[in-house]
Amino acid sequence: MAFVPDSQLAQLADQAWAEMLAKTPVFNSPVIAERLARVAARITGVSGRNDLSWEFVVFDSPELNAFVLPNGKVAVFRGMMEFATSDDELGAVLGHEVAHIVSRHPAERVSQQLAAQVGMTLAQMAFGGENGENAQLVAGIFGLGATYGVLLPYSRTHELEADRLGVELMRKAGMEPLGAVRFWERMIERKERQGAPPEALSSHPADERRLTELRGAVGASR
Repeated sequence: MAFVPDSQLAQLADQAWAEMLAKTPVFNSPVIAERLARVAARITGVSGRNDLSWEFVVFDSPELNAFVLPNGKVAVFRGMMEFATSDDELGAVLGHEVAHIVSRHPAERVSQQLAAQVGMTLAQMAFGGENGENAQLVAGIFGLGATYGVLLPYSRTHELEADRLGVELMRKAGMEPLGAVRFWERMIERKERQGAPPEALSSHPADERRLTELRGAVGASR
């Protein structure tokens, strides 16, 4: 399901990215920026989406997080760059994010959220807005809101699909897909120390399920 035209989706993404750049400081480390650009080039080079103006930015936050917008803008937080100890582990993170775009997950997410939250008529009005009038809607669309029972399981499906395709992108880029397994093994160990919400209340799959499916995808890629 994807009724939102790519041109309108890109316009919303441009607005969200501009707001992110305005509100969140960029981490100014030439070494880390070069590492991100190097690994990103390998992943995007095999993505089949050369039509996008890919941009990868490290934001100065300790969070272990990364996200991608449908205009090809990818945010990776400093904490994630520091946690990914090898280029293969970083490739797993970037492969996952790029896979969301290749699979058109943002378009499906926008379509489903709009249908669930505002309806078709209001959605058309929202996409016709100008001058930043829809900032709150944009925030909700790109991952800041969801409804239990409908949107969350759908998002978990997207995450698992992106994991599998991310492994395939790593393989095509000449990277070691086992890096994805190692990355998630360490993430699980860290989360077990801190605690994590049950899968039913999370937009992401339970870690053990995710790791099991990743191992299967890595095995299938060999």
